[in-house]
Amino acid sequence: MRLATRIIASLLALCCLSTGLALSQNKESASWKEDGKLVDAVGYIGDGQIGKAGKLLEEILKADPNNDAAWYYLGMCGLYSRDVKGAQDAFKKASSLDPSNYWYKDRLAMAYSMTGEDDLTIATYEELLKEYPKKNDIYFTLVNLYLKQNQFDKAIAAMDQIEAAFGQNENVTVTKYDILLRQNKPAEALKVLENYNKEYSSPYVLAKLGDHSLAEYKDTAALAYYREAVELQGDYIPAILGEAEVWRIRRNYGGYFKSLRRFIEDDQTDSNAKTQYLGMLLQRSEPRFIQNYQSSIDSLYDYLTLHHPADSNVLKPAGMYYYATERTEKGKALIRQNMVKNPGSLDAAATYIQLLGYQSDWDALIPAVDSALARFPKEPGLYEMKNVALYNKKDWQGIINNSLKIIEIAPNDTSVTIPALANIGDMYHEMGMEKEAFDCYKKVLKANPDYSPTLNNFAYYLSLKGKSLKKACAMSKKTIDKEPDNSTYLDTYGWILHLLGKDQEAKAVFKRAMIYGGKESATCMDHYAEVLEALGENDLAKVYRTQAANKRSEGKE
Repeated sequence: MRLATRIIASLLALCCLSTGLALSQNKESASWKEDGKLVDAVGYIGDGQIGKAGKLLEEILKADPNNDAAWYYLGMCGLYSRDVKGAQDAFKKASSLDPSNYWYKDRLAMAYSMTGEDDLTIATYEELLKEYPKKNDIYFTLVNLYLKQNQFDKAIAAMDQIEAAFGQNENVTVTKYDILLRQNKPAEALKVLENYNKEYSSPYVLAKLGDHSLAEYKDTAALAYYREAVELQGDYIPAILGEAEVWRIRRNYGGYFKSLRRFIEDDQTDSNAKTQYLGMLLQRSEPRFIQNYQSSIDSLYDYLTLHHPADSNVLKPAGMYYYATERTEKGKALIRQNMVKNPGSLDAAATYIQLLGYQSDWDALIPAVDSALARFPKEPGLYEMKNVALYNKKDWQGIINNSLKIIEIAPNDTSVTIPALANIGDMYHEMGMEKEAFDCYKKVLKANPDYSPTLNNFAYYLSLKGKSLKKACAMSKKTIDKEPDNSTYLDTYGWILHLLGKDQEAKAVFKRAMIYGGKESATCMDHYAEVLEALGENDLAKVYRTQAANKRSEGKE
């Protein structure tokens, strides 16, 4: 046991013993020996040695079964060790030995609530309230429990008791208002707010009055309440946003954006709340509104980034906004700024890298990935993004090297190593190293016999050689059984069927491929045309030959 912790825990226990906080005031004096054990047990609890504390408390209770404090601390041991039922029994025993002790019943109620026994929890707190009518936290606990069981009248009655005992306050008032609304009593709810507002000044209540008026289409009254709230507290954001909503409804967009600027420039408001509001504004607005007031929306995002120049919650959505509204360079600059200002954020780096990928800026993407890998050297996704860039630059050896690094950083993760090994095989094939490619494919399929990308590629490359067609057909069949709507896999399977002389079957497969994306591939349409020609359907074959030629002119194989 750490000495300092032990001393503090022991002092606390001695205070409890001397003041009678957790000990019964009615029980006879225990021996100094038993008191010393109790102090030790409390010390063990404070030090987290719950097992030792429990054993010591059981020794005390064996000698004195009526030691209510020992039962109480045994209950606490039960809570710490998640033996909630045992805790309930111990607290119940402590309460029966000293019915006047607040803490015994409070912890018993807590233990009941942990097992969802709401009725027993409520009954225990109601009993406590009778004995301690001035403890306002009991009232609020009961209100929450009543609301959980939809006992709205009891909840209102508890709030009335709070007001009678402690006077009116804005939190009680607004809670009563919310409860009455849940009871579908809007007139009574409004009266609660109005009565409070006659005697007290509260921006919170005034904003609620504004919201209520706005919900009833009384925008003039709502505006008056919001303005009064702002007069009381100039930076009260709920009222400022309420005011903005009135201007929006009235189509006074000058006033609307002026109010929003105050919201955006408030340094006390969470940056995420600001970006979420602007995001909702964009989502609920029609494209014409965004076009007509783009400069005003731009200003809001500019103010936002000015006030939060390094905040990822701001820079990323602001960059996305400008990118989506075709100000790509400004959007790209903000997303890059996010990455630079937040070097420890993988998301910031990945977002910038993905944007470069969307722009097909492979020359910029590769150094951006290398920079990110210096900070996140074991992130497979970054290597995969680099592979995309290397593929578009036709750097087959670069992909092989990169894929070997992926295998190196996660040698036991087959979800990473198998695709990486498959990539190596594909790159060997692109480089004309057929033996090495097929060796890689065999390793992949040994590790996962159902890995579709390799089954497809291996089968197709075998078909191009005109070798092992039955083996190729079996591999290809596996892929379409698994993904029957994959046009690439259908193309491979149909082509192999054609090579095996099964043109009627091949035709059915290619018809399905045309439905599920095959018309986007010049190779697939050429294959289909050849099957149709083999079946004597030359006119239809000519149509697909023409479409294939058009696709090739677009650069799509």
